[in-house]
Amino acid sequence: MDVNLFDYSLPMKAIAQKPMEPRDHSRMMVLNRNCRSIEHRRFYDLPDFLLPGDLLVVNNTRVIPARLKGHKENGVEVEIFLLHPVSGGDQTTWKTLMRPGKRVKEGTRILFENSGGEATCERKYPDGSGLFRFFFPAGKTPGQWFAQEGQVPLPPYIFEELEQPERYQTVYASREGAVAAPTAGLHFTPALLQKIAQMGIQTVEVTLHVGPGTFRPVKTAQIEDHTMHSESFFVPHSAAAEIFAAREQKRRIIAVGTTSVRVLESLGNSEPAPNGDFQGTTDIFLYPPHDFCLVDGLITNFHLPKSTLLMLVSAFAGREFILDAYQEALETGYRFFSFGDATLLL
Repeated sequence: MDVNLFDYSLPMKAIAQKPMEPRDHSRMMVLNRNCRSIEHRRFYDLPDFLLPGDLLVVNNTRVIPARLKGHKENGVEVEIFLLHPVSGGDQTTWKTLMRPGKRVKEGTRILFENSGGEATCERKYPDGSGLFRFFFPAGKTPGQWFAQEGQVPLPPYIFEELEQPERYQTVYASREGAVAAPTAGLHFTPALLQKIAQMGIQTVEVTLHVGPGTFRPVKTAQIEDHTMHSESFFVPHSAAAEIFAAREQKRRIIAVGTTSVRVLESLGNSEPAPNGDFQGTTDIFLYPPHDFCLVDGLITNFHLPKSTLLMLVSAFAGREFILDAYQEALETGYRFFSFGDATLLL
């Protein structure tokens, strides 16, 4: 399938630079897949479209302070971007990106004078990534040091500094490991979640640690030739049991975000651990046509042209319907991407 089928014209002014306040006051475009209708609401109206017995699936990943700024021994500044730890649970060795990468060689020491820590490049890979071993000051755990020295990274299309970094975390974020937020969940408030629960709607948490590949564009002419990035996921036994029970009982499963969709659609190809938990990595690539097995509804934001996320929502609701909806969104002033408005696909 030609990648240009998922292209559309997007003016820069449509890209939201700051989050909406309060969170649940974002606009929400409601798309009905059956009758192909479009309704314009606010996110706090979400309960109007939910039914008792629905199961809401959210991604509880938390963005880590992955952006570190230090310098080489000769004073040249270097930025290290953490991807994921590779040394088990001690967080001393990380797969990273670095800038400027050409000035970092194996054995290069990076110093962080503000906090007293340092890191050594142990390996460079052909794709430009590296392996860094960190040395932390006495008396500080890795988590404490990263929290002090690092910064929460924002997407590359956000150019304004975020006054409150916590606004790039969902209110239910708890499991650290992502380098980007599952942004569909940014619209929820504790009060809205409580209202939903009081309606008899259960919410379960899964985890998919969003990686930098979520921003990687599709560069192949045919989307089938694109290699999808891999991300780690975790579904506890209790959540998996609720998800499978909802499917068996024919109750609607509403995924909050494309990351939750990727977890749900990966469950069918995964084997549980002896304790019933599901844990692993997924590189599932969802594009038209696709028969979704565990998703009946989707809450998500507006996505980049030619992106794998736009292809996913097109697989769920139909490419032409989605592109028509995006055009209407642009004409009526919706805000796009991470800090933008929401869509509800039913």
